[in-house]
Amino acid sequence: MRWIGAVIAIAMILVIFVDAFEAVVLPRRIKHNYRLARLFYHSTWVLWRAIARLLPRGKRRSAFLSVFGPLSIFGLLTVWAIGLILGFALLHWSFQTALALPGERDDRFVTYVYFSGTTFFTLGYGDIVPTRSWGRALSVAESGLGFGFLALILSYVPVQYQAFSRREISISLLDARAGSPPTAGELLRRQAESRNLPAMGPFLVEWERWCAELLEGQLSSPVVSFYRSQHDNQSWVAALAMMLDTSALLIAAINNAHGHQARLTFAMARHAAVDLCLVFRLQPSPSRADRLSPATFDRLRASLTQAGLELTDGMIAGKALTELRGLYEPFISSLADYFSLELPPFQPETQPIDNWQTSPWMPCSPTLSNLPGGANADIDEVH
Repeated sequence: MRWIGAVIAIAMILVIFVDAFEAVVLPRRIKHNYRLARLFYHSTWVLWRAIARLLPRGKRRSAFLSVFGPLSIFGLLTVWAIGLILGFALLHWSFQTALALPGERDDRFVTYVYFSGTTFFTLGYGDIVPTRSWGRALSVAESGLGFGFLALILSYVPVQYQAFSRREISISLLDARAGSPPTAGELLRRQAESRNLPAMGPFLVEWERWCAELLEGQLSSPVVSFYRSQHDNQSWVAALAMMLDTSALLIAAINNAHGHQARLTFAMARHAAVDLCLVFRLQPSPSRADRLSPATFDRLRASLTQAGLELTDGMIAGKALTELRGLYEPFISSLADYFSLELPPFQPETQPIDNWQTSPWMPCSPTLSNLPGGANADIDEVH
């Protein structure tokens, strides 16, 4: 029966190494169903999210959810390490590797587990050593694979933090441009009031690239999706939704010179939303609340008209916007529900207070309109 143990051990070792290769080294979406990393993240995130819902909404719940991303890396690494140690222990046990022990001969499985663990982590205690060539060769292979495995996994952690940092820099820059949380209506209103509409072209180009980097980074390393922004009212899902809303408004409801670039940005942002749903196996679902009700749409049009934007006919714009929203809202709604994040409205109910305007020492700093040069004066100068 020991040969069955050997087959199981070899299968365990191969499955873990293939899984680690696909999760860490291979920069593309994996399409087959049976993956240890996917099972680990799905099961642990469902449990973590369920516990978070027991906490009151606000900073405590957000702080608890924010721990999951970094902690999950160590959790997955632990699962892989335990699996490899047990796999090599089962292989030693199956082949009855001869060991030199301090006391009497002991071929229990727990002894092989201890020997495999000290070998995998290259501790080199020397209290248990193999005495035959086969056992020595297997021990050398395990120590070499263990050292290389740990070095590869740990060296990849900084890469994930670099992807997270690049993503968050652009999200932070939205604070003064589009409010907190960022909304399409506030972005367009501030740009129009600052008489800086020509800057929308480069802004859309920059965010087209941001969406491409978001897609590439979180396809290559899906764990980065679980990393949350520094502020509770910001997130990568909210930023993606805001850019889709902004592009849709520029395409359907506003007469402007940036229609072509808005279409390019819309296409890239929707591509990111759809592919990320595929990565996490999420079915598109309609938003629980209408993000652009008729009343909100009328209020948005009034705000943009007052800011100086030239709008298209309301009936035509409403129909075109409905069609465009149908292309992306089910996907960003699924992403928001899965990651327990809030989707921003098209238009804030009240004038938002940006994150930069508040601090623990004072409730609200002077508004941008009181600053020299005007509030949203040349928002690009803040860039």
